[in-house]
Amino acid sequence: MRVAEIAGAGLSGLALACRLAQLGWTVNLHERSPELRMFGAGIWLWENGLKSLKLIGAHDAAVRRARYINEWRVSNGRGDTLASRPMTGDDKLLLPPRADLYEALIERAQALGVNIFTSSPVASVRKEGVLVLESGEERKADLVIAADGAHSRLREGLQATRFIDYGIEIGVRMMIDSSPDDPEDIIHEYWNGPWRLLYNPCTDGQTYVFLSVPIESERGKRLPIDQELWLEKFPAAAGIISRFGDVAGRWDRIVNVRCRQWSDGKVALVGDAAHAMPPNLGQAANMAFTNAMALAEHVTNADDIPTALREWEKSQRPITNHVQRWSYVYGFVVGKWPEQMESLRSDFLRFVSNMEWFENGLNRGARFSPAGYLASLASKLTSNKDE
Repeated sequence: MRVAEIAGAGLSGLALACRLAQLGWTVNLHERSPELRMFGAGIWLWENGLKSLKLIGAHDAAVRRARYINEWRVSNGRGDTLASRPMTGDDKLLLPPRADLYEALIERAQALGVNIFTSSPVASVRKEGVLVLESGEERKADLVIAADGAHSRLREGLQATRFIDYGIEIGVRMMIDSSPDDPEDIIHEYWNGPWRLLYNPCTDGQTYVFLSVPIESERGKRLPIDQELWLEKFPAAAGIISRFGDVAGRWDRIVNVRCRQWSDGKVALVGDAAHAMPPNLGQAANMAFTNAMALAEHVTNADDIPTALREWEKSQRPITNHVQRWSYVYGFVVGKWPEQMESLRSDFLRFVSNMEWFENGLNRGARFSPAGYLASLASKLTSNKDE
Protein backbone atom coordinates (compact mmCIF):
# COMPACT_ATOMS: atom_id res chain seq x y z
CA MET A 1 0.00 0.00 0.00
CA ARG A 2 1.35 3.42 -0.97
CA VAL A 3 1.98 6.04 1.71
CA ALA A 4 1.35 9.79 1.55
CA GLU A 5 2.64 12.32 4.08
CA ILE A 6 0.76 15.63 4.08
CA ALA A 7 1.92 18.82 5.83
CA GLY A 8 -1.03 21.04 6.73
CA ALA A 9 -4.54 20.10 7.85
CA GLY A 10 -6.35 23.02 6.27
CA LEU A 11 -9.11 22.62 3.71
CA SER A 12 -6.88 21.48 0.83
CA GLY A 13 -4.78 19.10 2.94
CA LEU A 14 -7.89 17.44 4.38
CA ALA A 15 -9.63 17.15 1.01
CA LEU A 16 -6.60 15.53 -0.60
CA ALA A 17 -6.14 13.22 2.40
CA CYS A 18 -9.75 12.05 2.02
CA ARG A 19 -9.43 11.33 -1.69
CA LEU A 20 -6.11 9.50 -1.38
CA ALA A 21 -7.45 7.36 1.48
CA GLN A 22 -10.54 6.66 -0.59
CA LEU A 23 -8.31 5.37 -3.38
CA GLY A 24 -6.41 3.02 -1.08
CA TRP A 25 -3.47 5.07 0.19
CA THR A 26 -2.18 5.13 3.74
CA VAL A 27 -2.34 8.84 4.59
CA ASN A 28 -0.57 10.64 7.44
CA LEU A 29 -1.69 14.23 7.92
CA HIS A 30 0.42 16.60 10.03
CA GLU A 31 -0.90 19.77 11.64
CA ARG A 32 1.32 22.29 13.40
CA SER A 33 -1.38 23.45 15.83
CA PRO A 34 -2.35 21.45 18.91
CA GLU A 35 -5.93 21.18 17.69
CA LEU A 36 -7.84 21.29 14.43
CA ARG A 37 -9.76 24.52 14.21
CA MET A 38 -10.82 26.85 11.43
CA PHE A 39 -10.69 30.63 11.57
CA GLY A 40 -13.13 32.35 9.31
CA ALA A 41 -16.75 33.05 8.67
CA GLY A 42 -18.59 31.74 5.63
CA ILE A 43 -17.31 30.26 2.38
CA TRP A 44 -18.55 30.15 -1.21
CA LEU A 45 -18.93 26.64 -2.61
CA TRP A 46 -19.38 26.69 -6.37
CA GLU A 47 -20.31 23.68 -8.49
CA ASN A 48 -16.69 22.53 -8.91
CA GLY A 49 -16.19 22.53 -5.14
CA LEU A 50 -19.54 20.89 -4.46
CA LYS A 51 -18.75 18.07 -6.89
CA SER A 52 -15.37 17.55 -5.22
CA LEU A 53 -17.10 17.25 -1.85
CA LYS A 54 -19.61 14.78 -3.29
CA LEU A 55 -16.75 12.72 -4.68
CA ILE A 56 -15.15 12.28 -1.25
CA GLY A 57 -18.44 11.90 0.62
CA ALA A 58 -18.30 15.16 2.59
CA HIS A 59 -20.95 17.15 0.73
CA ASP A 60 -24.07 16.61 2.82
CA ALA A 61 -22.40 17.33 6.15
CA ALA A 62 -20.61 20.39 4.75
CA VAL A 63 -23.76 22.08 3.42
CA ARG A 64 -26.35 20.94 5.97
CA ARG A 65 -26.89 24.54 7.18
CA ALA A 66 -25.88 26.36 4.00
CA ARG A 67 -27.87 28.96 2.14
CA TYR A 68 -28.65 28.27 -1.52
CA ILE A 69 -27.73 31.39 -3.45
CA ASN A 70 -29.85 32.48 -6.41
CA GLU A 71 -28.01 35.67 -7.37
CA TRP A 72 -24.67 37.42 -6.95
CA ARG A 73 -25.41 41.13 -7.30
CA VAL A 74 -22.76 43.85 -7.67
CA SER A 75 -23.66 47.45 -6.75
CA ASN A 76 -22.04 50.78 -6.08
CA GLY A 77 -22.07 52.38 -2.63
CA ARG A 78 -25.47 53.93 -3.30
CA GLY A 79 -26.99 50.55 -4.13
CA ASP A 80 -27.27 50.98 -7.93
CA THR A 81 -26.89 47.55 -9.60
CA LEU A 82 -23.81 47.27 -11.83
CA ALA A 83 -23.92 43.56 -12.68
CA SER A 84 -25.72 40.38 -11.71
CA ARG A 85 -24.83 36.68 -11.91
CA PRO A 86 -27.85 34.33 -11.54
CA MET A 87 -27.57 30.69 -10.43
CA THR A 88 -29.42 27.63 -11.71
CA GLY A 89 -30.00 24.10 -10.47
CA ASP A 90 -27.07 22.86 -12.56
CA ASP A 91 -24.86 25.85 -11.78
CA LYS A 92 -25.13 26.20 -8.02
CA LEU A 93 -23.54 28.33 -5.34
CA LEU A 94 -23.99 27.37 -1.68
CA LEU A 95 -22.78 29.35 1.30
CA PRO A 96 -22.17 27.40 4.53
CA PRO A 97 -20.25 28.46 7.62
CA ARG A 98 -16.58 27.68 7.05
CA ALA A 99 -16.50 25.72 10.31
CA ASP A 100 -19.17 23.33 8.99
CA LEU A 101 -17.08 22.58 5.92
CA TYR A 102 -13.98 22.04 8.03
CA GLU A 103 -15.72 19.70 10.46
CA ALA A 104 -17.22 17.72 7.57
CA LEU A 105 -13.76 17.18 6.08
CA ILE A 106 -12.29 16.17 9.44
CA GLU A 107 -15.08 13.66 10.08
CA ARG A 108 -14.75 12.22 6.58
CA ALA A 109 -10.95 11.93 6.88
CA GLN A 110 -11.31 10.09 10.19
CA ALA A 111 -13.94 7.76 8.74
CA LEU A 112 -11.62 6.92 5.83
CA GLY A 113 -8.77 6.04 8.19
CA VAL A 114 -6.54 9.09 7.70
CA ASN A 115 -3.97 9.33 10.49
CA ILE A 116 -4.13 12.91 11.80
CA PHE A 117 -1.24 14.16 13.94
CA THR A 118 -1.67 17.48 15.76
CA SER A 119 1.24 19.38 17.34
CA SER A 120 3.29 17.91 14.51
CA PRO A 121 5.11 20.79 12.79
CA VAL A 122 6.97 20.01 9.58
CA ALA A 123 10.42 21.53 9.10
CA SER A 124 11.13 20.61 5.49
CA VAL A 125 10.46 18.23 2.61
CA ARG A 126 12.87 16.55 0.19
CA LYS A 127 12.09 15.72 -3.39
CA GLU A 128 13.06 12.04 -3.07
CA GLY A 129 9.95 11.66 -0.90
CA VAL A 130 10.90 12.62 2.65
CA LEU A 131 8.99 14.75 5.14
CA VAL A 132 11.11 16.05 8.02
CA LEU A 133 9.41 17.00 11.28
CA GLU A 134 10.76 19.75 13.52
CA SER A 135 11.53 17.00 16.04
CA GLY A 136 14.10 15.69 13.55
CA GLU A 137 12.10 12.61 12.59
CA GLU A 138 12.26 11.78 8.89
CA ARG A 139 9.27 10.08 7.30
CA LYS A 140 9.72 8.46 3.89
CA ALA A 141 6.74 8.24 1.57
CA ASP A 142 5.68 7.55 -1.99
CA LEU A 143 4.13 11.03 -2.06
CA VAL A 144 4.79 14.14 0.06
CA ILE A 145 2.40 17.09 0.04
CA ALA A 146 2.99 20.68 1.13
CA ALA A 147 -0.38 22.17 2.05
CA ASP A 148 0.91 24.81 4.45
CA GLY A 149 -0.76 27.89 3.00
CA ALA A 150 0.03 30.98 0.96
CA HIS A 151 3.15 31.80 2.95
CA SER A 152 4.43 28.23 2.69
CA ARG A 153 7.88 27.64 4.19
CA LEU A 154 7.99 24.27 2.46
CA ARG A 155 7.45 25.86 -0.94
CA GLU A 156 10.32 28.21 -0.22
CA GLY A 157 12.48 25.25 0.77
CA LEU A 158 11.89 23.82 -2.71
CA GLN A 159 12.56 27.24 -4.28
CA ALA A 160 9.28 26.82 -6.17
CA THR A 161 7.92 30.37 -5.76
CA ARG A 162 7.80 32.46 -8.89
CA PHE A 163 6.26 35.51 -7.19
CA ILE A 164 3.94 36.59 -4.41
CA ASP A 165 1.85 39.69 -5.12
CA TYR A 166 0.70 41.26 -1.84
CA GLY A 167 -1.54 43.65 -3.70
CA ILE A 168 -2.92 46.86 -2.23
CA GLU A 169 -5.81 45.48 -0.18
CA ILE A 170 -6.42 43.84 3.15
CA GLY A 171 -9.64 42.09 4.13
CA VAL A 172 -11.57 41.05 7.20
CA ARG A 173 -14.14 38.26 7.49
CA MET A 174 -16.76 38.21 10.22
CA MET A 175 -20.16 36.84 11.17
CA ILE A 176 -22.96 39.18 12.26
CA ASP A 177 -26.49 38.53 13.45
CA SER A 178 -29.09 38.22 10.71
CA SER A 179 -32.12 40.47 10.42
CA PRO A 180 -35.62 39.33 9.37
CA ASP A 181 -35.38 41.77 6.46
CA ASP A 182 -32.15 40.27 5.08
CA PRO A 183 -32.41 38.48 1.73
CA GLU A 184 -31.65 34.78 2.19
CA ASP A 185 -30.61 33.92 -1.36
CA ILE A 186 -28.78 36.99 -2.72
CA ILE A 187 -25.11 37.82 -2.25
CA HIS A 188 -24.78 41.60 -2.42
CA GLU A 189 -21.36 43.05 -3.21
CA TYR A 190 -21.00 46.80 -2.78
CA TRP A 191 -18.03 48.75 -4.20
CA ASN A 192 -16.96 52.34 -3.65
CA GLY A 193 -13.70 52.82 -5.53
CA PRO A 194 -11.28 50.28 -3.98
CA TRP A 195 -13.48 49.83 -0.89
CA ARG A 196 -15.72 46.76 -0.75
CA LEU A 197 -18.52 45.44 1.47
CA LEU A 198 -19.72 41.93 0.67
CA TYR A 199 -22.95 40.66 2.24
CA ASN A 200 -23.35 36.87 2.24
CA PRO A 201 -26.44 35.10 3.61
CA CYS A 202 -24.87 32.13 5.33
CA THR A 203 -27.01 30.18 7.79
CA ASP A 204 -29.93 30.57 10.21
CA GLY A 205 -29.35 33.53 12.48
CA GLN A 206 -25.99 34.53 11.02
CA THR A 207 -24.70 36.48 8.04
CA TYR A 208 -21.16 36.44 6.68
CA VAL A 209 -19.63 39.83 5.86
CA PHE A 210 -16.34 40.48 4.06
CA LEU A 211 -14.76 43.92 3.96
CA SER A 212 -11.70 45.01 2.00
CA VAL A 213 -9.89 48.35 2.16
CA PRO A 214 -6.78 49.95 0.68
CA ILE A 215 -3.85 48.95 2.86
CA GLU A 216 -2.80 52.57 3.47
CA SER A 217 -6.11 53.46 5.16
CA GLU A 218 -5.41 53.40 8.90
CA ARG A 219 -8.97 54.40 9.76
CA GLY A 220 -10.38 51.73 7.47
CA LYS A 221 -8.33 49.04 9.23
CA ARG A 222 -9.55 49.83 12.71
CA LEU A 223 -11.00 47.12 14.93
CA PRO A 224 -13.72 47.29 16.08
CA ILE A 225 -14.95 48.46 12.68
CA ASP A 226 -15.40 52.22 12.31
CA GLN A 227 -19.11 52.18 11.50
CA GLU A 228 -19.28 55.91 10.76
CA LEU A 229 -16.62 55.56 8.04
CA TRP A 230 -18.31 52.58 6.43
CA LEU A 231 -21.69 54.33 6.48
CA GLU A 232 -20.09 57.21 4.57
CA LYS A 233 -18.76 54.77 1.99
CA PHE A 234 -21.85 52.56 1.73
CA PRO A 235 -25.08 54.33 2.72
CA ALA A 236 -27.10 51.67 0.89
CA ALA A 237 -25.77 49.05 3.31
CA ALA A 238 -26.65 50.95 6.50
CA GLY A 239 -28.79 48.10 7.81
CA ILE A 240 -25.82 45.73 7.59
CA ILE A 241 -23.22 48.14 8.96
CA SER A 242 -25.35 48.96 11.99
CA ARG A 243 -24.87 45.35 13.16
CA PHE A 244 -21.06 45.35 13.10
CA GLY A 245 -20.79 46.34 16.76
CA ASP A 246 -17.76 44.84 18.47
CA VAL A 247 -17.68 41.76 16.24
CA ALA A 248 -14.32 40.02 16.47
CA GLY A 249 -12.21 39.78 13.36
CA ARG A 250 -8.74 40.30 11.96
CA TRP A 251 -7.36 42.03 8.90
CA ASP A 252 -5.41 39.78 6.50
CA ARG A 253 -3.32 40.64 3.44
CA ILE A 254 -4.90 39.59 0.17
CA VAL A 255 -2.18 37.81 -1.80
CA ASN A 256 -1.69 36.10 -5.12
CA VAL A 257 0.85 33.25 -5.41
CA ARG A 258 2.36 31.92 -8.62
CA CYS A 259 4.84 29.06 -8.65
CA ARG A 260 7.57 28.08 -11.05
CA GLN A 261 6.25 24.56 -10.70
CA TRP A 262 3.78 22.69 -8.49
CA SER A 263 6.00 19.71 -7.83
CA ASP A 264 9.60 18.60 -7.42
CA GLY A 265 10.29 14.89 -7.53
CA LYS A 266 7.79 13.18 -5.21
CA VAL A 267 6.75 16.43 -3.50
CA ALA A 268 3.70 18.44 -4.59
CA LEU A 269 2.18 21.76 -3.54
CA VAL A 270 -1.58 22.06 -3.11
CA GLY A 271 -4.08 24.77 -2.22
CA ASP A 272 -2.85 28.23 -1.31
CA ALA A 273 0.73 26.97 -1.21
CA ALA A 274 0.46 26.45 -4.98
CA HIS A 275 -2.01 29.08 -6.14
CA ALA A 276 -3.34 31.49 -3.50
CA MET A 277 -5.56 34.07 -5.18
CA PRO A 278 -7.62 37.15 -4.29
CA PRO A 279 -11.13 36.25 -3.08
CA ASN A 280 -12.83 38.15 -5.88
CA LEU A 281 -14.47 35.08 -7.47
CA GLY A 282 -14.78 32.95 -4.33
CA GLN A 283 -12.74 30.22 -6.04
CA ALA A 284 -9.63 29.70 -3.86
CA ALA A 285 -10.98 26.71 -1.90
CA ASN A 286 -12.96 25.38 -4.86
CA MET A 287 -9.92 25.26 -7.11
CA ALA A 288 -7.90 23.71 -4.29
CA PHE A 289 -10.48 20.91 -4.03
CA THR A 290 -10.61 20.47 -7.81
CA ASN A 291 -6.82 20.24 -8.09
CA ALA A 292 -6.61 17.86 -5.13
CA MET A 293 -9.07 15.46 -6.76
CA ALA A 294 -7.03 15.49 -9.97
CA LEU A 295 -3.75 14.94 -8.12
CA ALA A 296 -5.11 11.83 -6.42
CA GLU A 297 -6.33 10.46 -9.75
CA HIS A 298 -2.99 11.02 -11.46
CA VAL A 299 -0.77 9.42 -8.83
CA THR A 300 -2.88 6.46 -7.71
CA ASN A 301 -2.15 4.13 -10.60
CA ALA A 302 1.10 5.72 -11.75
CA ASP A 303 4.32 3.74 -11.92
CA ASP A 304 6.36 6.94 -11.69
CA ILE A 305 5.13 9.54 -9.18
CA PRO A 306 7.30 12.47 -10.38
CA THR A 307 6.04 11.98 -13.95
CA ALA A 308 2.45 11.70 -12.74
CA LEU A 309 2.79 14.96 -10.80
CA ARG A 310 4.11 16.77 -13.86
CA GLU A 311 1.15 15.43 -15.87
CA TRP A 312 -1.20 16.55 -13.10
CA GLU A 313 0.14 20.09 -13.25
CA LYS A 314 -0.07 20.11 -17.04
CA SER A 315 -3.75 19.15 -16.87
CA GLN A 316 -4.79 21.50 -14.07
CA ARG A 317 -2.62 24.57 -14.35
CA PRO A 318 -4.38 26.13 -17.36
CA ILE A 319 -7.74 26.32 -15.60
CA THR A 320 -6.12 27.50 -12.35
CA ASN A 321 -4.14 30.21 -14.14
CA HIS A 322 -7.35 31.28 -15.88
CA VAL A 323 -9.22 31.64 -12.57
CA GLN A 324 -6.34 33.60 -11.01
CA ARG A 325 -6.21 35.96 -14.00
CA TRP A 326 -9.95 36.55 -13.98
CA SER A 327 -9.94 37.15 -10.26
CA TYR A 328 -7.41 39.91 -10.93
CA VAL A 329 -9.37 41.28 -13.89
CA TYR A 330 -12.57 41.41 -11.87
CA GLY A 331 -10.88 43.14 -8.94
CA PHE A 332 -9.17 45.63 -11.24
CA VAL A 333 -12.27 46.57 -13.23
CA VAL A 334 -14.59 46.84 -10.24
CA GLY A 335 -12.25 48.08 -7.51
CA LYS A 336 -9.48 50.04 -9.22
CA TRP A 337 -11.50 52.08 -11.68
CA PRO A 338 -10.58 55.81 -11.51
CA GLU A 339 -12.98 57.62 -9.16
CA GLN A 340 -13.54 60.48 -11.59
CA MET A 341 -14.81 57.97 -14.19
CA GLU A 342 -17.17 56.02 -11.94
CA SER A 343 -20.18 56.52 -14.23
CA LEU A 344 -18.23 54.89 -17.08
CA ARG A 345 -17.47 51.90 -14.82
CA SER A 346 -21.18 51.32 -14.32
CA ASP A 347 -21.86 51.48 -18.06
CA PHE A 348 -18.88 49.22 -18.81
CA LEU A 349 -19.91 46.55 -16.28
CA ARG A 350 -23.50 46.50 -17.49
CA PHE A 351 -22.26 46.14 -21.06
CA VAL A 352 -19.67 43.38 -20.60
CA SER A 353 -21.71 41.36 -18.07
CA ASN A 354 -24.14 40.54 -20.89
CA MET A 355 -21.40 39.37 -23.26
CA GLU A 356 -20.89 35.61 -23.69
CA TRP A 357 -17.07 35.72 -23.58
CA PHE A 358 -17.13 37.64 -20.29
CA GLU A 359 -19.72 35.35 -18.74
CA ASN A 360 -17.80 32.24 -19.80
CA GLY A 361 -14.49 33.66 -18.61
CA LEU A 362 -15.85 34.68 -15.23
CA ASN A 363 -17.51 31.32 -14.59
CA ARG A 364 -15.17 28.84 -16.24
CA GLY A 365 -13.68 27.67 -12.93
CA ALA A 366 -17.06 27.23 -11.25
CA ARG A 367 -18.27 25.04 -14.11
CA PHE A 368 -15.15 22.86 -14.28
CA SER A 369 -15.83 19.24 -13.30
CA PRO A 370 -13.20 17.65 -11.01
CA ALA A 371 -11.33 14.55 -12.21
CA GLY A 372 -13.05 11.36 -11.16
CA TYR A 373 -16.46 12.92 -10.58
CA LEU A 374 -18.18 11.74 -13.76
CA ALA A 375 -16.79 8.20 -13.38
CA SER A 376 -18.00 8.13 -9.78
CA LEU A 377 -21.43 9.36 -10.81
CA ALA A 378 -21.68 6.73 -13.56
CA SER A 379 -20.65 4.02 -11.10
CA LYS A 380 -23.36 5.07 -8.66
CA LEU A 381 -26.00 5.13 -11.39
CA THR A 382 -25.00 1.64 -12.52
CA SER A 383 -25.07 0.38 -8.93
CA ASN A 384 -28.53 1.85 -8.34
CA LYS A 385 -29.80 0.29 -11.57
CA ASP A 386 -28.48 -3.15 -10.54
CA GLU A 387 -30.25 -2.87 -7.19
